[in-house]
This record gives sequence, structure tokens and C-alpha cells, in this order.
Amino acid sequence: MTNIAGSTVLVTGGNRGIGRSLVEEALIRGAERVYVGTREPLTHRDGRVTAVTLDVTEPDQLRQAAAEVGSLDVLVNNAGIALYDKLDDRCVLERHLAVNLFGLYDVTGAFLPLLLRSRGAIVNNLSINGLAAFPLVPAYSISKAAALSLTQSQRALLAGRGVRVHAVLTGPTDTDMSRGLDAPKASAESVARAIFDGVEKDEEDIFPDPTSQALAEGWRGGVVKALERQSAELAAAQRP
Repeated sequence: MTNIAGSTVLVTGGNRGIGRSLVEEALIRGAERVYVGTREPLTHRDGRVTAVTLDVTEPDQLRQAAAEVGSLDVLVNNAGIALYDKLDDRCVLERHLAVNLFGLYDVTGAFLPLLLRSRGAIVNNLSINGLAAFPLVPAYSISKAAALSLTQSQRALLAGRGVRVHAVLTGPTDTDMSRGLDAPKASAESVARAIFDGVEKDEEDIFPDPTSQALAEGWRGGVVKALERQSAELAAAQRP
């Protein structure tokens, strides 16, 4: 199980929204150091915070960031985009995939050696739209569904190497990203608390807000989750 107290945490997209709240929550829980991946300059009052220039779509920045971070216990893949679209422009879909899928993949690859060394944890901030598409943001939904599949694959492949992988299935949250959505929203602070609660309880799939929590029991006891576990066991048995 992962304890945030005394750990080193990196949060991508940590300068606003849920990411900023995750940074503050990690500090409250006693993290020893918190790296904030951000594309913009950032200063913080707490000396435990270090800003790292990090656009998840820029390989050079990923290499530099990985070199700057000497050790790591918890990687939070939080950076993402969500644009309203009608699925009529391939470029919009490609942009979502570049950030929400391949960005997550590349960040994890860059920091995986450090996580293997610490036997740490990967926390992928996804969305309930990855379970069922929200047609107002179809490209976003597609990218999150792909990212969920990636997360499940990472979980199975890294389990034998000591790295835990958590999927965060977030519902509507009161951030700039969902400003145009007219629906009940959880606060970013409450979502951040629930995410780290789930990590510390070693929950594979974390449902951090009232909307997503309504799905939790059905998901954890459902056929899709059962198939995931069965597939992971089958794959493990095939490895030499």
C-alpha cells in the first residue's frame, strides 16, 4: 500500500484544477517533495514544491524532467484536455489522443525506471466518460476510453514488478475544464482528497465524487471488471 506521507509525488498538469488540488492535498498529507509538471512558470509558498517544465507532448521536456527528478514514489498523470466537438474534425480527435492517451503513455515511460526502483504507484486521472461516451465531448470520451484500456494493461504488466496502477474515474468536477457543463459538480478539493484516499487504500479503480461513486459498486462487481481480472491472470500464466 502507498502512503503519501514521506513520499515523493509528481503531478502533471499540477498548476490548476484537480491537479493543483492534488498538489495541496499531497502537502497536507505530509509528502516529502511534490513535483508540479506545468507548461507555465510556477512559484509556490511551500519549499517542498518544485516546478518542472513539462508539456506531456514534448519528448525533450519529458527527458529533461525525468533527469531533474531523482526519485519518485507516486506519479499522477493528471494533465489532459477536453474540447467540445461534433466528431467531424479528425484533428480534434488527434489532439485529444496526443495529450490524454499518448501523453499519459510517454510520461509513464519516462518515469517508470524511478517507480520500479521505489516500487511506487501510477495514478491515471481518467473519467466516467471513458466508460460511457458523453456525446458533447466525443473526442474526449474516446481518448479516455483508450486511456482506461492502457491503464488496465499497465496494471497487469507492472503488477509482477511491484508498481501499482490506479484508474481514477472522475465525474463532473468544478474546474475550468467543465465550466460550460450545466450539471452538479464536485469540488476539486474533495476529488483530490478522495483520489489519495483511494491510493492509500490500494483501490485499483477510484471513484472520487458523488456522480462516479454511484457507479462504483456495479463496476467493481460487474462482468467487465471480472473479465479484466481473468485476462490479467491468463496473461500472467503465459509469461515465461
